[in-house]
Amino acid sequence: MQHMWAPWRIDYILGPKPDTCVFCIPDHTDEDEERLILYRGKKNFIIMNKYPYNTGHIMVMPYKHTDCITKLAADVTHELMDLLQVSTTIIRETFNPSGVNIGLNLGTSAGAGIREHLHYHIVPRWEGDSSFMATCADVRLISEHLQSTYAKLKPKFDDLP
Repeated sequence: MQHMWAPWRIDYILGPKPDTCVFCIPDHTDEDEERLILYRGKKNFIIMNKYPYNTGHIMVMPYKHTDCITKLAADVTHELMDLLQVSTTIIRETFNPSGVNIGLNLGTSAGAGIREHLHYHIVPRWEGDSSFMATCADVRLISEHLQSTYAKLKPKFDDLP
C-alpha cells in the first residue's frame, strides 16, 4: 500500500471552525460568486472547493443540512446523482483530466472535514499531479487562481436547465 501525505491540511482540520455551517447558503444569489457557487438546482447545489486538491475541484451537495445520505429524500438523491454526472462531464470537457475522483466522506473518521453537511467531492486528476513539491516542501501546487477557474466553469453551469 502506498501512502499519500497531506500535512498542509492539518491546519484546516485542527483550526477554528465558524459557528455556522459554511455549506448552508442563503436563498439569495448576491454572494454566489464570492462563495464560488456554480449552480443552484431545486434540491442541491454545486460549489467550488475553496481549499482544492487540484484545479477544478468542485463539490455537489444538498441544501438540506444533514450528515448522512440515508436522511435524504429520493428526489434529493436523484438530483444529486444527476448533478454529479453533469459536473463530471463538465470537468472532463473543461480540464481534460486523466481521471476523476468522486467521493463522499461520512463522519470525521471517514475523512469528512465538515461532517455536519454531507457533500460529494469531484476532483480532476492528471498523471503525475502529485509532485515532489508536496512530498519535499509540504506544498501543493494549484495551477490556476480560484477566480479564473470559476470564470471558466460558471458559464458551463449557467447553461444547465
